[in-house]
Amino acid sequence: MKRLSQLLAALALLLAAASALVWWLNVRGEPDLSIAEPAVPATPELIARGAYLAKAGNCAACHTARGGEPFAGGTPIPTPFGTVYGSNLTPDPTHGLGQWSAAAFWRAMHHGRSRDGRLLVPAFPYTSFTEVTRADADALFAFLRSQPAVAQPNIAHELRFPYNQQAALAVWRALYFRPGVYQPEPAQTAEWNRGAYLVRGLGHCAACHTTRNAWGASDERLPLSGGLIPMQNWYAPALTAASEASVADWPVDEVVALLQNGVAPRGWAAGPMAEVVLRSTQHLTTEDLTAMAVYLQALPQQPAPPPPARAAPSAETATLGRQRYEQHCAQCHGERGEGAGLAYPPLAGNRAVTMASTANLVQVVLHGGFTPATAGNPRPYGMPPFVLSLNDREIAAVLTYVRGAWGNQAASVSEFDVSRLRASTQR
Repeated sequence: MKRLSQLLAALALLLAAASALVWWLNVRGEPDLSIAEPAVPATPELIARGAYLAKAGNCAACHTARGGEPFAGGTPIPTPFGTVYGSNLTPDPTHGLGQWSAAAFWRAMHHGRSRDGRLLVPAFPYTSFTEVTRADADALFAFLRSQPAVAQPNIAHELRFPYNQQAALAVWRALYFRPGVYQPEPAQTAEWNRGAYLVRGLGHCAACHTTRNAWGASDERLPLSGGLIPMQNWYAPALTAASEASVADWPVDEVVALLQNGVAPRGWAAGPMAEVVLRSTQHLTTEDLTAMAVYLQALPQQPAPPPPARAAPSAETATLGRQRYEQHCAQCHGERGEGAGLAYPPLAGNRAVTMASTANLVQVVLHGGFTPATAGNPRPYGMPPFVLSLNDREIAAVLTYVRGAWGNQAASVSEFDVSRLRASTQR
């Protein structure tokens, strides 16, 4: 009995120590909101700076519902753990930021904690926004406080147990979140550092372009190395792999063109990336886009993968794929997959066609896709959806044909791959 009591006491002590560690990891470095700070004057220049930063961070994407008032929240964000809803960022005193201070906003951005002390779910990408400087956070806050107040109640998140528990979130943060403002690299140029700050901080590119584990945390060992976007089932290709989306060997002006216009001689923005260009990067200055390009070009590159093993498709599949291509695709993409300028991308030698993940190809064929409408691409051409006109077998066949024609040497697409994505994608 005495031994059992000692064991229970030891377990209780261990639990208390673990709880204390988790608590400390969640509060370290947080500002004390009880200490009054001098107000930052909301000058027109500061508000304009904040408006620009809101575009850089693509804040409206999550905080403006379709057809709703700007920044009034209500946007549903499906995750593997349930649905999260974007919050009201207008200066409404009851539902928005009306009672917030600049310090409370900074704490939310930098530490992921709300004004009332609640831990925020990381669907709000504070794991990236933590790198944003206090000065930029103050400018963003000044801009949001300048917007019309909208008395729209926030919608409670619909997360499953235990993901809806603050204790579980505290443990997650203790394991996977480290607050820290971006520190410039002395060995790099000012332009590289500006690009790194935008890509890693407000741009939160890693939120999509980095693999996540079973608990939704990004794999920091392989930043920007590609990942499947949960629930949307689009693959954000690796920015560190020549076989996927590296721009290391591109001219800088072509990288800028892709981010600014959504189209470039070697790449086209589609799916979620088209929305990023539409809402965010097209509004950035050429200087900032150039800085981002310089940083992206300098990313460490993954070694080239071995040539894929390609089993020859059956004669029936090959014939079906060629027929469907000639019937539905050749008119735009060319008889030999040569494409047509910036309007229709070539399929021959296109790494978006031949990379290992086929999710994006299936998505585009099923649901269509458009490049974004931008100043440099005001009338974008698009791909019609074939979700109703082609069955899974036909889509698999035509994609298998495209991935093996005109010198392409990628693996086949199975009917199961198409069926799985057709059934699982939330739209």
